[in-house]
Amino acid sequence: MPQPAQLTKAKLKEIQWDENNQVSETGKHIVEVQFNPQTLKVTFSNQLAGGDQGGGSGKQYVGKGATKLSLELWFDVTVPWNGKGEDPKGDVRNLTKEVIYFITPKPEGDKFIPPGLRFVWGTFLFDGIVDSMDESLEFFSEDGKPLRSKVTLGAAQQEIQFQFNEPSTEAPAGADGSSAQPGTQPMEQAKEGDTVQDMAGNAGRADDWKNIALANNIENPRQLLPGVLVNINGI
Repeated sequence: MPQPAQLTKAKLKEIQWDENNQVSETGKHIVEVQFNPQTLKVTFSNQLAGGDQGGGSGKQYVGKGATKLSLELWFDVTVPWNGKGEDPKGDVRNLTKEVIYFITPKPEGDKFIPPGLRFVWGTFLFDGIVDSMDESLEFFSEDGKPLRSKVTLGAAQQEIQFQFNEPSTEAPAGADGSSAQPGTQPMEQAKEGDTVQDMAGNAGRADDWKNIALANNIENPRQLLPGVLVNINGI
């Protein structure tokens, strides 16, 4: 049986800047995402002044500009992740606290400063400081524990910069030699009574249900918790 290709997962890494503004990874905190984001939004802006006086005076460039990154990350405690999340009655905030680390100020001299963030995924690279984070909790257990979370992350750097990562040119391959597909496909949400076979059949992939179960670390494909997220196309 062919094994599912290994997907490249995005990572969040703690970084620091030296006195020459050179960036280095600290190695203290590295988070591999549970599900790759579906989109990344990069915004470039210049710092301008003027343009509101009479006589039609134009705006003037007065700063270095800024680059901002925004993305959404999903976490689900019912899906195993980095050795965590096997207990379906757990609290998803035990997973999201790994990301919240990047917006939590740390003591540095007489100041409190949030750690630097490096977001890297394939050839995409962004270095900056997290300036906003929203967490939406949903899909609660019977005893009121949140099992799923959407974290909306915003980070910024104080200059306009295009950054590229240069990963290995040899793409990871599965046991059958097929190349891995970048990213993940949108997740499908299981309904009451759904099985992996049902979900695979509805997606036109009835013959792939075993590989789908393996790729999603599902031990019992005939018994899915309602609301669990299944990656049907990411094998």
